[in-house]
Amino acid sequence: MNWVAWKMLTGDRAKYLGTVFGVAFGVLLIAQQTSIFVGLMRRTAHAAIDVRDAQVWVMDPYQQNADEIKPLSESDLNRVRGVAGVEWAVRLFKSLARARIETGNFRQVILIGLDDQTLVGAPVKMLEGSLANLRRPDAIIVDQAGYEYLWGQEPIRLGRTLEMNDRRAVLVGICEATAPFQTFPVVYSRYSQAVQFVAGERKVMSFVLAHPRAGVTPTELSQRITNQTGLMAKNRTDFIWFIVGYYMRSTGIPVNFGITIGLGFIVGTAIAGQTFYLFTLENLKQFGALKAMGVSNGRLTGMVLLQATVVGLIGYGLGIGMTALFFEATRNVTALAGFYLPWQVAAGAAVAVAFIIVLASFLSLRKVLLLEPAVVFRG
Repeated sequence: MNWVAWKMLTGDRAKYLGTVFGVAFGVLLIAQQTSIFVGLMRRTAHAAIDVRDAQVWVMDPYQQNADEIKPLSESDLNRVRGVAGVEWAVRLFKSLARARIETGNFRQVILIGLDDQTLVGAPVKMLEGSLANLRRPDAIIVDQAGYEYLWGQEPIRLGRTLEMNDRRAVLVGICEATAPFQTFPVVYSRYSQAVQFVAGERKVMSFVLAHPRAGVTPTELSQRITNQTGLMAKNRTDFIWFIVGYYMRSTGIPVNFGITIGLGFIVGTAIAGQTFYLFTLENLKQFGALKAMGVSNGRLTGMVLLQATVVGLIGYGLGIGMTALFFEATRNVTALAGFYLPWQVAAGAAVAVAFIIVLASFLSLRKVLLLEPAVVFRG
């Protein structure tokens, strides 16, 4: 019976391939757009993702995200250091600055100032140069994508200079960093150096990075800091979701991507459902003949589900394959750095396909189950 079901499915090649590619297109839309959405949300929290040596972020209590920053005072740093359970706490500076290169071209950059003594928050992976070079006068490190934004496809050459706030900065290293939400270069410098690269303000400290003592969890320490200082303190994971939550609530990104993902689901369901239904109508006589020969409704149901499963598996494989191929082909495109196909998205797309196939099958099965065997003998 399984062979009969397969021959019935592939008897009309055009409709068979149309159903398969309908499911594949739906999977492509769902998986690709969901992956891009996840990548964008990950970019919003690039700073928190890259800082791995501090478990607690402390900021102004009214701050809403990691980009609109209300600076803290030096006394805030001392108050955090005085909280029981704090092993260490250091400054972190984060701001936008305008960088001008030798040719006169300029670009907005994300400037991150690291604690002078410890360099907490420094990039984990250096591609050119050494992190120790950051202690030199006027030294900066730029992420690899940022180098391309500033100097194009020119070969990497350390020692290049650029200007920020009428001050000279010398490139001493290239690092790997999580791509930011805005397509801006990420520039690292020492805290004392970074504050000179932007217009002066009375308060300049963006965050306090803290680490708990042994036996104290980051969540416990965050609560202690909040209670004793009145500042907002979040552990690293909560801070990442705090940033993502802001963009989910305050931008149109979720709605726009949700519409596209929903359209992919609807397209896949409509094409598969309609094609399966028409396929069933055209094969009613064959199903009637099988019923007349004594094939049970359960067996016929198994045949339809087998046909749907074959279409679903092939369509899912093609759709996920095209999605993976898209991200592989764009892996070295600077503007799309960091986008990939998470396994959770692939699993979610599989669940969506299963639902599409089950729904399409049951739309067809109703005709088969209610079919009278006598239909095969009608003219």
